[in-house]
Amino acid sequence: MKRLFDLIVSFVGLVVLSPLMLILAVIITVDSKGGVFFRGVRVGQYGKEFKIFKFRSMRPDSEGHGKWNVGDKDNRITKVGHFLRKSKLDELPQLLNVVKGDMSLVGPRPELQYYVNMFTEKEKPILDLKPGITDWASMTNFEQFKVFTSADDPDKFYLEKVRPLKIKLQLYYRYNHSFMGDIKCIFWTVFKVLTHSQKLPEDVQRIVEKHKISQE
Repeated sequence: MKRLFDLIVSFVGLVVLSPLMLILAVIITVDSKGGVFFRGVRVGQYGKEFKIFKFRSMRPDSEGHGKWNVGDKDNRITKVGHFLRKSKLDELPQLLNVVKGDMSLVGPRPELQYYVNMFTEKEKPILDLKPGITDWASMTNFEQFKVFTSADDPDKFYLEKVRPLKIKLQLYYRYNHSFMGDIKCIFWTVFKVLTHSQKLPEDVQRIVEKHKISQE
């Protein structure tokens, strides 16, 4: 059921969004050299690596040259890249990864091998699932680029502040996911993109609050 739903929604999404994606592709090409897509290597289900599709928002060969985590003032970002990252439009081409079967619409966000190598035995079950375009963790850290911009060391901030909660939410999804839960996550994602609201579902908010208390 999940795979069929992924195929239908991603295919329809690609068709409906194709005019917008074509316009963005032209703007990216005109804005800077380097091609339309970014194809970074990420870790997928069962630890298998794949190349993720994103609209390119940075200068060519920027990943790994500098910090892994990128704030909005990072000089590697192109002019149009700032808009793409803030609006999350850079993520649209991942619908192609869903069609290919590398990703699902909903699932733990795919990580770099660098961070997967840090997984404890308790955290490794996250890799049992296909990575997704959206999940509860990415929704909770929806405007992550803003805090990275203000942080003196974005990579340290990610490891100490962002990643611990991200892992907790991904483990929550790993052991509590369902088809209807995925539908709920998609609707909440659309709501967050359109409104930039800080609201979260009650179950997710409880995990966030519990994490905050444990950090105090």
